[in-house]
Amino acid sequence: METLHDFYHRFALTKNNPESINLTSFGHFNVFKRDACSFLTPYSRRDYYKISLILGVGELHYANRWIKVDRPALLFSNPMVPYAWETASSDQDGWFCLFTESFISQESRQGFLHESPLFKVDGNPILFLNDEQVHEISTIFKKMNTEIASEYAHKYDMLRSYLHLIVHEALKVNPPIKFEKHGNASSRICHLFFELLERQFPIDSPEYHLKLKTANDFAYGLSVHVNHLNRAVKEATGKTTSEHISRRITDEAKALLQFTNWNISEVAYSLGFEYPAYFTNFFKKNAGLSPKNFREACTA
Repeated sequence: METLHDFYHRFALTKNNPESINLTSFGHFNVFKRDACSFLTPYSRRDYYKISLILGVGELHYANRWIKVDRPALLFSNPMVPYAWETASSDQDGWFCLFTESFISQESRQGFLHESPLFKVDGNPILFLNDEQVHEISTIFKKMNTEIASEYAHKYDMLRSYLHLIVHEALKVNPPIKFEKHGNASSRICHLFFELLERQFPIDSPEYHLKLKTANDFAYGLSVHVNHLNRAVKEATGKTTSEHISRRITDEAKALLQFTNWNISEVAYSLGFEYPAYFTNFFKKNAGLSPKNFREACTA
């Protein structure tokens, strides 16, 4: 997963914006021009949200789909779905802003991140724009850029309002989007479930906490009813959604216990368990022995 620190390092922006990666309890927000867009961004998840006004030609690879972008477009990306951008021309322009969920959580309307179809895993993350729409969206980004450089005491409240304005402007756009499918999975819902499941791993830091741990979590992320998800996964694989989640978490737990020096509490928290005892009970049930005994057996 690419972090905000990785992003600033990759674009070498820390030199020009030394304060830009300071993360606080109020979250993080920043806005940039796209004229410094790299030729190829890595295919990975990010730990931040991003909205991009793309003025340039290239290909967007998103989850199990890809689409050719050959005209102005607005892209919405979220931390749960991996994507990559590959330019087809050195002529790249436009704007983008990135922000964390904690930045939005400072306000009462924070649910818009999850509720908006623009940020849904199975939704259309990219919208093609006409000249008038490009002008409207560009104007909002320019206001963001001006505001973030201002000394106004409530400028971040203004920036949240601009975010909402972009989302609402985008919701008024309803173009036909046709993504190319990678492969021919028997069930799109099932395919996206496994995409989300696998993209959470491997866990490479004890500071990371697994976000999607239950069938309900995945159903919410995919914008489907949990019964629909369970039925699709069961029909396609013969196993329940919960069985697949438990197996994958158990496999990751084994790897962390065997190949890291993290203590059992750190392993438990990184896998999303509120208490180490819950993790111990889960691991015993699925692996047949306690985390401590498993680690000892691996080093014996």
